[in-house]
Amino acid sequence: MENLTATNLYSFYGKSPVLQGVSFDLKPGEFLSVLGRNGVGKTTLLKSIMGLTDRCEGDLKFGETDLLKCSTPQRSLKGIAYIPQGREIIPRFTVRENILMGTFARPDGKRDIPDYLFDMFPILREFISRRGGDLSGGQQQQLAIARALAMDPKILILDEPTEGIQPNIVKQIEDAIIQLNRERGLGVILVEQNVPFARAASDRFLVLDKGRVVLNGTSAELTDSVVEEHLTF
Repeated sequence: MENLTATNLYSFYGKSPVLQGVSFDLKPGEFLSVLGRNGVGKTTLLKSIMGLTDRCEGDLKFGETDLLKCSTPQRSLKGIAYIPQGREIIPRFTVRENILMGTFARPDGKRDIPDYLFDMFPILREFISRRGGDLSGGQQQQLAIARALAMDPKILILDEPTEGIQPNIVKQIEDAIIQLNRERGLGVILVEQNVPFARAASDRFLVLDKGRVVLNGTSAELTDSVVEEHLTF
């Protein structure tokens, strides 16, 4: 099992560095929450891991693999799954077709939908033939998670997965993320504004401000005073 390690990572849009000297280490099966106010570089960090910014400098490795030399599809084939804000499902594809898309990032070539996805999100079995665009926002988020899991990843990266989701589905999504981490050993990197969830789910956290890591620690160290200083608006 490989660590995902960033060392002195800079990430650019055009000539402007949005991330500046970011370092972190995600051990196999660990849960890391990335916190901070709006506009401090959280989403850019996730995109940098996937190779979706204009340019990165520094070191970013997954085991012995230098990710900065890999394309976005190659990073997916290494076992890194990314669920962006907005979910980006394909509205005209059915639920089945959307999930099957995830299997094309499996290095073993299997095209089967894992049964546990429907145990985790029963509504997807019920709506298997519906078009993705006909689902509610919360159901689309469940679909996006299922699509990512269909690639059998080692690390799941999520950008505010409960944002704009109806409250009755938020708990299902939060429980599913924790279950994936604790029962299936899936590494998780989560950007989330819901501090109580981040505190309950995470092994460790880091706080970004102006593109830099200003604080990191264990979930027990994510105290109310830390939240007040770094996360309140």
